[in-house]
Amino acid sequence: MPALRARRHREGSGSLNIAALTARALQARLPARHRLRPVRTRGTRARVPWRVGGVVAVTALCSIAYPAASAAVAPDRFVAGAGVVERAPVDGDLFAAGGSVDVEAPVAGDAIVAGGTLRLDAPVGGSTYAAAGSLSLAGPVERNARLAGGHVRVEPSARIGGNLTVAAGRAELRGDVDGSFVAAAGSVLIDARIGGDADVTAGSISLGPRARIDGSLRYRSDEPLQRDPSAQVAESVERPHAAFAREDVRRSMRGLGTVLWVLWTIGLTLLAAIVVALVPRAAATIAASLRQRPGLSLAVGFVVLVCTPIVVVLSLVTVIGIPLGLTLLLVYLMLLPLAWVAAAIGIADWIVSLLPSDSAGTVTRRVVATALSVVLLALASSAPWVGGWIAAVALMAGLGTLALQLRALRAG
Repeated sequence: MPALRARRHREGSGSLNIAALTARALQARLPARHRLRPVRTRGTRARVPWRVGGVVAVTALCSIAYPAASAAVAPDRFVAGAGVVERAPVDGDLFAAGGSVDVEAPVAGDAIVAGGTLRLDAPVGGSTYAAAGSLSLAGPVERNARLAGGHVRVEPSARIGGNLTVAAGRAELRGDVDGSFVAAAGSVLIDARIGGDADVTAGSISLGPRARIDGSLRYRSDEPLQRDPSAQVAESVERPHAAFAREDVRRSMRGLGTVLWVLWTIGLTLLAAIVVALVPRAAATIAASLRQRPGLSLAVGFVVLVCTPIVVVLSLVTVIGIPLGLTLLLVYLMLLPLAWVAAAIGIADWIVSLLPSDSAGTVTRRVVATALSVVLLALASSAPWVGGWIAAVALMAGLGTLALQLRALRAG
């Protein structure tokens, strides 16, 4: 794999102290050809709607781990930070996560982006996969687009060369789509041309004056279709019966769950890669602890996983214990994805140990192995019958390892 290519960036104001310490540690321990440098950021506070809280929580954890970091594995680019503005053209795929993300430069490959506030202004040569509390797509997409968010808006300047799929609280389609359009949302507005069929499930559906559907329109809604007199549908307009509509809703919700699962996995993969790349010594310590004391890690993790919710409930019962209960709940929810990453780091360490000795110690291989481990864990945990047990064991091992490391730090 080609070496990591450094890019010159400027660190934004308001960075956390831990970021500076992490950057200095990286500069001291990594060879120059593997070093990461801060990207240009801008200090913004994103307001994240609850509809995509699970996905955006991952980006928040990325910001805590390192407020602004960029890495390039030629020709792809990985970027994460509290506020990310991408102004340099990307020759391959773009992976970006942050509190706010603005993509202002062309992307030759796919764009995989998640954030609290997200705006895509530049052309994308491949497909776009994006999730945010507020999402605006203003640039053309050569292939397909899969979008999820609280408010998703496809601007008139955008054009989707393939198919468009949207899951949102509120969806507005004002840019043309050459292929088909599928949406599940609280409200949907179609005010653009759709080259294929449109399949919409929503509380309310509107066709604006610029709406032109070259195929058929199939919709499910409790409210009548609101159609402007100038709107055109070339083929049929269908509204399935209630029984079929409920089945379609269940199918749409399963599809939405799959989209969120994919985006959640992408976020965890980015988080794991950033942790291994920026703090390799800490990652190696976690892997060594999990390898040397697996039984103790599982036992401690079981106690943390099971007993913490009980303590939270007992604390919330009393008025005095409410602040403690809420604090414990917040810490517990933040530790769960970190525990998953810790378990993946342990698996990645085992994978790297199987490689030839001359390449087993490189940071690049450890980053790739960790990202692969996150994906493998996600796939294994979704398997029928045994998936839940695999997820529980991974969480217990990760939580136990983190707890043992925190105890060692306090003792030291």
